[in-house]
Amino acid sequence: MGKIAFVFPGQGSQTVGMGASVREKEQSAKEIFDLADKRLGRDLTSIILNGPQEELTKTANAQPALLTTSIALLQGLSEAGIQPDYTAGHSLGEYTALVASGAISFSDAVYAVAKRGELMEEAVPNGEGTMAAVLGMDRALLSDICQQVADNGKPVQLANMNCPGQIVISGSVAGVTEAGEIAKKGGAKRVLPLQVSGPFHSVLMKPAAESFTAVLDEIHIREAHIPLIANVTAKPISDRLEIQKLLLEQLYSPVLWEDSVRQMIELGVDTFVEIGPGKVLTGLIRKINRDVTALSVQDSESCQAAVTALRGNEG
Repeated sequence: MGKIAFVFPGQGSQTVGMGASVREKEQSAKEIFDLADKRLGRDLTSIILNGPQEELTKTANAQPALLTTSIALLQGLSEAGIQPDYTAGHSLGEYTALVASGAISFSDAVYAVAKRGELMEEAVPNGEGTMAAVLGMDRALLSDICQQVADNGKPVQLANMNCPGQIVISGSVAGVTEAGEIAKKGGAKRVLPLQVSGPFHSVLMKPAAESFTAVLDEIHIREAHIPLIANVTAKPISDRLEIQKLLLEQLYSPVLWEDSVRQMIELGVDTFVEIGPGKVLTGLIRKINRDVTALSVQDSESCQAAVTALRGNEG
């Protein structure tokens, strides 16, 4: 058997009721939810389990909620003795990956991402920034289009390189709109506006990064005992100072997800386990390489199925 990577979803995968089954059935999972409420000083668990969806979708709630749910689901794999060779997470999911890698405690991570969410919401006035998914266009060509628009005073850039033919752009409303129109004329199959609260992974997030420095100084970042494939570089990292530096850069830099998956495959990974609600990353991984195994852990049943599959592969 080749190597295993645990991967964790980012904002957008949240849904009311996520993690409910594992919280009910596993004491270790319930303890994670309880610890989140205690560290944040509020009832995050109630928002996760009962919503409403509009409240859960707020960035300052969605980020700690997703991290909490994913780490609660991770408990079942850890208790079964399943350990990854690498971890990675999409945007917010990078913090979950760092918990799984041993670089940040869950308590510190849930505090940090709640603050991160607040700062991201505050960085750009509501309605001034946005994001859009561009389907069916070459990365280099789309990058040139964004640069052309940005040079004319309308900030826009590549934000998420998700898989072949799926790239998200981010920036000012004017910049994203104009770049999307040029992309459609230039051969893009579709341009889909995203329902997000801000221009994430763009230069407009630099004020959030500056404020977030103080938050990262408050928490304890250790050397990762399992290498993390970083969003910003798509390279394995474990050094604590490099982790802190890249977490700040990640706020305003593109998420190199396709590159990260390809890097893990190059490093010998043939089995990816997505841990968290939804199957977004599982779908992206299959579009990047159909020869690898991609498993999804969303509840107690799929966790047990993944444990069985992984143990079977060990033989």
